[in-house]
Amino acid sequence: MGPASIRLAVVGVDGAGRTHRLRELAAAATGPVWWFSGTWDAERAGERLVIVDDAHRLDAATLRELAAAARGGVPMVISRRPTIDRPELADLDETVAAGGVELLGALDLDGVGRLVATVTGRPVSPEVAAAVFEASAGVPAVAAAVATAPPGVPPPALLARVQRRFAVLDQAAVTAARVLALRLDLADHVLAAAAGVELAELAAALRTLRDEGLLVPDGERMIPAVAAAVLAELPAAERRRIHDAVAGALVAAGTDPVAAAGQLRAARAATPVAATVYREAGERLRFSDPAAAIGWYDDAADAGADPGTLAAGRAEANALLGLPVEVDQFTLASPAGGHRGDGSPEDEPGTAHRLALVAGAVAAHQGRAARAAELLLGTADPGPALAVPSLVGIGRMPEARHAAGGPAPAALSRFAEGAVAAVEPAVALPLLIEAAEAVERGVPAVVLPDTPHAVAAVIAVAAGDVASAEDLLVRAGAAGVGGPVAVERHRLLLAWVRMRTGRYDTALAELRRPAGADPPGRDRLLRAALAAGVARRRGDIAGLRDAWSGVEPLLARRTADLWLVEVVEELAVAAARLRRLARVEPVLELLDGILTGLDRPVAWAVSLDWVRLQTAIVTEDEDAAAEVAGRLAAVVTGAARPSAQCTAAERWAAVLTGRVEPEAVLAATEDLVAAELPWEASRLAGQAAIRTGDPAAARRLLERARELSEPEAAAGGGAAAAATLSEREVTVARLVLAGSTHREIGAQLYIAPKTVEHHVARIRGKLGANTRAELLAALREMLPD
Repeated sequence: MGPASIRLAVVGVDGAGRTHRLRELAAAATGPVWWFSGTWDAERAGERLVIVDDAHRLDAATLRELAAAARGGVPMVISRRPTIDRPELADLDETVAAGGVELLGALDLDGVGRLVATVTGRPVSPEVAAAVFEASAGVPAVAAAVATAPPGVPPPALLARVQRRFAVLDQAAVTAARVLALRLDLADHVLAAAAGVELAELAAALRTLRDEGLLVPDGERMIPAVAAAVLAELPAAERRRIHDAVAGALVAAGTDPVAAAGQLRAARAATPVAATVYREAGERLRFSDPAAAIGWYDDAADAGADPGTLAAGRAEANALLGLPVEVDQFTLASPAGGHRGDGSPEDEPGTAHRLALVAGAVAAHQGRAARAAELLLGTADPGPALAVPSLVGIGRMPEARHAAGGPAPAALSRFAEGAVAAVEPAVALPLLIEAAEAVERGVPAVVLPDTPHAVAAVIAVAAGDVASAEDLLVRAGAAGVGGPVAVERHRLLLAWVRMRTGRYDTALAELRRPAGADPPGRDRLLRAALAAGVARRRGDIAGLRDAWSGVEPLLARRTADLWLVEVVEELAVAAARLRRLARVEPVLELLDGILTGLDRPVAWAVSLDWVRLQTAIVTEDEDAAAEVAGRLAAVVTGAARPSAQCTAAERWAAVLTGRVEPEAVLAATEDLVAAELPWEASRLAGQAAIRTGDPAAARRLLERARELSEPEAAAGGGAAAAATLSEREVTVARLVLAGSTHREIGAQLYIAPKTVEHHVARIRGKLGANTRAELLAALREMLPD
């Protein structure tokens, strides 16, 4: 190409290869070339191609001379940065660019690979090319520096380049570059505040940094390798100053503390201001995501926060996660100045008060109701209201009524009111449902000793209203009420409620759950009762022994309360079956004393006598059964469940002595089923069938016992199962899937193990299963629930 035909502007940021491109053009020229050196010489220019590198650096007079020469016909190629900041440069560019403009952008991945191969002189793997491309953003000069640098260190060429540029750039651009080097996602106003400049100055600084080739092409982020070089040359004191400036800007801008903390964590900020932001993030998340909150408290501590300012939040988060909290170390000091007590975040109690509330909640989680009540009564509001369920649970009703009358957030006040009314389950349940709904709608402000959902579920079962219990527990789990530790409790309670009504799938799934950290003491007792209940219903003596071995140390602590009356039934029966009833008798006496303190409310007194009746049945103690039946016969109640239990107790005591009245027994079983006690109804009918001397009555009673032992089949096992297997076979199939042996299935269904074997053989034949593995696979597909 002849010189006269060339007019071209090569445009690109520093490091984009402008000079390299000019050399290529000079080499391709067919005539002489003059590399302009800063002083115009018309005679020297002659017919040569004039090449002007870095035109943006020339003074105004020189730019005017070059523009005039270009207009006069001198062939010329110039290179410049993207920004045109003076009219003289604009005039020259307009004249030269009439022949064309060549924009130099970033290299693509293949281009970076070829460049790396050229500068290193060896083949390049795709992984290396990708790493260099990522670090350099495709800017050629940066890619070459990264490719030739020792691994694991900022490229020396980039360090030198950064130091040279920072020596001549204005302070606004340098500070903005140092903030950008943290590679955070900051809004413009936050970035400007952190850099200490106005927004207009920030725009100019970013434009300068982009032209300098320090930012990614077409963006405002710093090139990763350049950012590493900037931070490498940054003195430690200046880095801390930058971190504090960013933290202060985020706070001043009203940035969400969690988002701000995330930015500072990404920058590895560990300064006093950053510590404050980390703590605020922990405070924001301690109830909604306690595990994340603990991480932020750790970051705050690492950044130098006073441990005393973190203690309350960390204790709350640990308590919600079920992690150890040394509750007895906390004092019972009240918060300075008090608060309104409406639970709003801006009205949170002081550190000492928060610690005391956590102490009370953790004591309740551990099953230490008396200690929980003591701790919570010693605090300011809402401590006394939170103490009410524990006070009722240990029979201290006058104190509970007094505490329930104090000021507290609406949800906690209604919770306390419902707990006080627990002596009459039908009255308490609506109040507790209302409290549960309020807790679901509200924003947590304290760690709950127990949830209204859990207490309401226990009361609902005592009232024979299992549907309400299930609904409350499912809702609590879905909403995460009470944090992870309460989610575990709600799940266990739901499994227990369903087991009581003859649905074992949930209980079995819960017991198969992989062992993790032990739940608090109260819920270890519940889990043991669940295991004992399942083993009892399956006739699994080994399972009973396993359940008992885990619960005996817990019972020795004498920590049972009102809310565990029905749970204790499973443990008491296990103890009776294993001939260790003496070990559980002190707990029953403790519960009896609690009921006395509550003036022996009918529903709960009947529940405790029912426990004694069940142990008498297991030990075949006719006198003890008759004594319980006599007490229950004197009970006057209009409630369906205790009424059904009182009638059934009389029938059962008679059956134990061989006096069977079939019609009366069958009527009693119907009442028990209506009261959501199908297992007990099945046992009553089965034992009556065994003891009657009338073969016809025995058949009727035995058939009824079998019907009642199949609640799963009666509920339906799916269309495919119903079409292929009989109801009895569906029941057997479910128990096979649950892992029961033939002997255990027989004990539950009142049939011989040999009969179970025949059922399984027929099921296998109908499903075409040749092996046990094939049988189980087919059953899982047919009965997925």
